[in-house]
Amino acid sequence: MDGGYNEPLKDEGNKETEMSDNDHKEKEKLGSLHFTLDYNFTDNTLVVGIVQAAELPAMDVGGSSDPYVKLYLLPDKKKKFETKVHRKTLEPNFNETFTFKVPYTDLGGKTLVMTVYDFDRFSKHDAIGAVKIPMSSMDFSQSLQEWRDLQKAEKEESERLGDICLSLRYVPTAGKLTVVILEAKNLKKMDVGGLSDPYVKIHLMQNGKRLKKKKTTIKKNTLNPYYNESFSFEVPCEQIEKVQIAVTVLDYDKIGKNDAIGKVLLGDNGTGTKQCHWSDMLANPRRPIAQWHSIQPEDEVNAQISNKK
Repeated sequence: MDGGYNEPLKDEGNKETEMSDNDHKEKEKLGSLHFTLDYNFTDNTLVVGIVQAAELPAMDVGGSSDPYVKLYLLPDKKKKFETKVHRKTLEPNFNETFTFKVPYTDLGGKTLVMTVYDFDRFSKHDAIGAVKIPMSSMDFSQSLQEWRDLQKAEKEESERLGDICLSLRYVPTAGKLTVVILEAKNLKKMDVGGLSDPYVKIHLMQNGKRLKKKKTTIKKNTLNPYYNESFSFEVPCEQIEKVQIAVTVLDYDKIGKNDAIGKVLLGDNGTGTKQCHWSDMLANPRRPIAQWHSIQPEDEVNAQISNKK
């Protein structure tokens, strides 16, 4: 049997062909991304269009995925964008445009990373694959439109601030919005001892203004606090699409200033997974909808808030 299996019909070249075929299949499995790139020399902006993805692998038990794209520039990673989540599809049409403010002289040293994720309400979102483009390899004398195969995505950036799980519930008849802060995990260490004393502040906001404020209790010496604390805000039906909820995780400090670990902004005009949570709440009145969110740097979220004024 062995002899039959190892019949010396293939030479080394054939083996290589076989391997490269397999490699090719591996790559094909992740699907591909259609995007556009343009540099606006007047505004010093890099404009990235996420058009669509094709032949994505099924990541869910039901044989589908809930894809969205996250994009940022290396090495700074300061500004991250997310597309909207597209439910139950392996061929999503995104058609969204994102703008990075970056002087042309700095552009050559940067790399654009576009990662396709599978959205999951209750656990970490799986990275399906990524496209990385060194800006030094691009010719910006004209706009570019291209399909690229997704490659295996590298591990998420190491400067993660942690994740928070919260539920949203809206009762239109009562005009009542309820936010339950459930728990947080893997929070960034803020104290010398390698732990934090985290608590959560919740602001009801409109047009960048804080209307109401609530806060949780403080949990001592933990990076994985459990709260299960509920807060309600009066929001009339006609206002619900105009408000946002800003959720800030802070480290309590008896002596100095309480440091913000990071923030999450939820609302109808939010982005990506945050907007998805809000629209699920509106689509299911009276039902609490829970979801995990990655905590973002405070200045990044504050910039989003000031853009919404």
